[in-house]
Amino acid sequence: MRRRDLLAGAAAMLAAGPVAPALAQGEPWPSQNIKLIVPFPPGAANDTLGRAIADQLGPRLGKTVVVDNRSGAGGSLGSTTVARAAPDGYTLLLGHIGTLAVNPAIYPKLAYDPVKDFSPVAMIAAVTNVMVVHPSQPFRDLPSLVAFARKNPNKLRYCSAGNGSAGHIVMLAFLQATGVQMEHVPYRGLAQGLTDLVAGVVELTIGGAPTVMPLVQQGLLRAIGVSSPKRMTTLPELATVAETVAPGFDVRPWYGIAAPAGTPPEIVGRLNTEINAILDTPAVKKRLDQEGAEATPMTPEAFGKLIQSEVVRWGDLIRSAGITVQ
Repeated sequence: MRRRDLLAGAAAMLAAGPVAPALAQGEPWPSQNIKLIVPFPPGAANDTLGRAIADQLGPRLGKTVVVDNRSGAGGSLGSTTVARAAPDGYTLLLGHIGTLAVNPAIYPKLAYDPVKDFSPVAMIAAVTNVMVVHPSQPFRDLPSLVAFARKNPNKLRYCSAGNGSAGHIVMLAFLQATGVQMEHVPYRGLAQGLTDLVAGVVELTIGGAPTVMPLVQQGLLRAIGVSSPKRMTTLPELATVAETVAPGFDVRPWYGIAAPAGTPPEIVGRLNTEINAILDTPAVKKRLDQEGAEATPMTPEAFGKLIQSEVVRWGDLIRSAGITVQ
């Protein structure tokens, strides 16, 4: 009888389904360390912002948030890894305008859908870009740059970190808003492009303040304007595109945290609450300010709507410009 009872009990357990998932669902989250995948190399702006969040998020959750750099294909490789990960809150993505909005239009065979394959968690920041030119150029501000470009279509060459990079997208929007034409010269990273800009091989570019301003301070480049709707507090002398040549212009690369689609709402909500609190701390505000970034806390729902609108916005612009991956 005892053996028969044991067999009957085992059969009942099998009929009820696997035991492990039920136990896992009962565990408090987080019960293990969390991996934050940054789909770009160490040292990039994405990496800096990701580590700033990870350093603060770990102690708040009582676990370590490990930054894992997985670069390649414009951030697509690392993003695909997160899209295919288990939706359990232990694998997160440091996404940005490229990986979550631009890449679908750049890569025709992209292995993930930024809207369907991720659960938006939290917006982190929007980053103001600074337009810089070679000192030999005659223009010293945005209006004179636009006037020169209108008189000399495609004479000016601007460099970027590659087709579809954040700098390329900002410049495309600038050209569309002002109605001028310039030649795009893509590089395998902005550092190479800046080397040629300093040498006078190309005439201008646009990039994050921490990247371009040291060259301005050395007198190697000249800063003439910024892409944000308001002037930067750290560079108040630089006029905005919006106040000079294109009213309403606001193009700032943005960054945010996403999780695999299907991540439980309670985990997404907890992460959103903690990240928004982190964005309000003096240490992170200072770190963001050093990157020319402005903290932009949002609910998961608002961040999701932003991603959807940005996919449409940049997809239309990229397709109309005929941009393809290198």
